[in-house]
Amino acid sequence: MIVVTGGAGFIGSAVVWRLNQLGVQNIIIVDSFKPEGRFWNKGESKIEEEILYSEKWKNLVNLKFFDIFDSEEFGQMCSHDFLKMSGVETVIHLGACSSTTERNFDLLLRNNYEYTKYLCEKCMSADIRFIYASSAATYGTGEHGYSDDEKVILNLKPLNPYAYSKQLFDQWLVQNSLTDKVVGLKFFNVFGPNEYHKGDMRSLVCKGFDQIKQTGRIELFKSYSDSYANGEQKRDFIYIKDAVEMTLFFWQNKIVNGIYNVGTGIASTFNELVKPIFKSLNMPENIEYIDMPENLKSKYQDFTQADMTKLRSAGYKNEITPLSEAVSDYVENFLNKSDRFLS
Repeated sequence: MIVVTGGAGFIGSAVVWRLNQLGVQNIIIVDSFKPEGRFWNKGESKIEEEILYSEKWKNLVNLKFFDIFDSEEFGQMCSHDFLKMSGVETVIHLGACSSTTERNFDLLLRNNYEYTKYLCEKCMSADIRFIYASSAATYGTGEHGYSDDEKVILNLKPLNPYAYSKQLFDQWLVQNSLTDKVVGLKFFNVFGPNEYHKGDMRSLVCKGFDQIKQTGRIELFKSYSDSYANGEQKRDFIYIKDAVEMTLFFWQNKIVNGIYNVGTGIASTFNELVKPIFKSLNMPENIEYIDMPENLKSKYQDFTQADMTKLRSAGYKNEITPLSEAVSDYVENFLNKSDRFLS
């Protein structure tokens, strides 16, 4: 039995999809489907409060799995030895509060640090493999580089509360000499199908596709660094299919442990990211550079590039999809189709 927390989310549902392709259906999904917020809808005659419900259940419709539990309920079940009694052999913990703009650090601390620590300890005590999601956001401005070496990890200085909540757990593992017992995955900029429920946290490809279809143009943030022209800021963009293959490498190779980058090892510009969208839609390129919100300027990463040496040395040999091919696949086979979901 395999548990995938955050199994209805973006990366989690893609992991379940790939497991299904490999013939695996003995999967327990763990996630939260609580309302994601409230907003005021001003109609012609009155103002009504509307609840924003989660749409990520749609990611599950095409998938096969054994059972599904709410994340809070699952935490309580684990306190009664559910993992051991159910024959769970691997927990892939991808569930988290993943908004990089979330300011409620109490929420982040409980979801991203304390809950992760709780599950990790439960798994280690029951000799169950534990694979969890960290984030490349922990690298901050990159002043220490982008190596997943443990000495580097201890010195990172994240730029936002979300990244710091992820950094706390990475540090806890390293400081307690536990990285030889679990696997941590520092995901870089992942994009691809099944991210549609993420709102503002969707990838630029997803949001840009909708912009281009509606207006014929795409908006990118202006650069505020002398080192980069507009749209030439660089990130390590990785397609969801490649991120999933790297994740499941550790499920298939149980003797490999530690904290690893999940990226391509190539820094690409935002201009390079969006141009294949226009090409796939047979539309002329039309990029507009807009001002960045003030609250993002001090937290913005102008450059990220995963050091993939450690993962390759661990035995991962798969080729990584080139950026233009990945964007084209996403646009042509998902975003521009009536059924956008992995199946």
